[in-house]
Amino acid sequence: MSAERRHDMVEPSHASLSIVAQCRLLSISRSSWYYPPVPESEVTLALMQVIDRVFLDCPWYGSRQMVRHLHRLGHESGRHRVRRLMARMGLAAIYQRPRTSDPHPEHRIYPYLLRKLEIARPNHVWCTDITYLPMRRGFLYLVAIMDWATRKVLAWRVSNTMDVSFCVEALEEALARYGKPEIFNTDQGSQFTSDTFTGVLRAAGIKVSMDGRGRWMDNVFIERLWRSLKYECVYLNDFETGSELRAGLGRWFDYYNNCRPHSTLAGQTPTEAYGKIGFSDQRGYIPPDLNTKLAA
Repeated sequence: MSAERRHDMVEPSHASLSIVAQCRLLSISRSSWYYPPVPESEVTLALMQVIDRVFLDCPWYGSRQMVRHLHRLGHESGRHRVRRLMARMGLAAIYQRPRTSDPHPEHRIYPYLLRKLEIARPNHVWCTDITYLPMRRGFLYLVAIMDWATRKVLAWRVSNTMDVSFCVEALEEALARYGKPEIFNTDQGSQFTSDTFTGVLRAAGIKVSMDGRGRWMDNVFIERLWRSLKYECVYLNDFETGSELRAGLGRWFDYYNNCRPHSTLAGQTPTEAYGKIGFSDQRGYIPPDLNTKLAA
């Protein structure tokens, strides 16, 4: 269920459940219910799209360098505005910290387990990340779960907030359809360090690995996925609504997994490299609520 649908399910006048209790049961933050996201103006959305394109090519840009670059492109924006927009988009220079969100001070940070590890088979290591997706009249956030060795996208979700719930939904779908990996690697964003997300991994007996702060190269394969997705799908189509964007993403991920050969995979597609391990022959860890969904 999407974050928007869960927000709509909150009943302020419920006889026995407070708003706090309902938000907790629906896995949404209380603040996001009280203070829904304020839409940006068309001018600001256009500037955010320019920032996103520039950052995709220059991920080492902080707000100062981004402002200089924007000025050269004819966009007269101040540093405070650019810094606010980059923060809202989840963009931070690679030498400062991960690109999604800051670690939560109360969340446990797990060690990085992939150093000098040979990863050459499906379901050895999975990874995930969040990226910003511009639309003509707004934007959404996308999370994807990827098999490291074969680059296959196992599950994905979009949301209008960076709440942890849509990340958990994608994770649970991947586990239900493809079994489980030995190791799951993330950055130190608060969504992935939360007990909600790591609890699903621990319950499935999966080792948790987290990138060092600012080490975007630790998750480089999914960073390359974002670049391909944006240049081959998002920027070319200029989607107007969330439903159009979701449909376009579905078509592109199907093409990416099943039709797009990779040189690093000896010309195979991710699905071919992944082999027959999948929904039909490896069920692995199945969250109880997903058994019903997948059987429907």
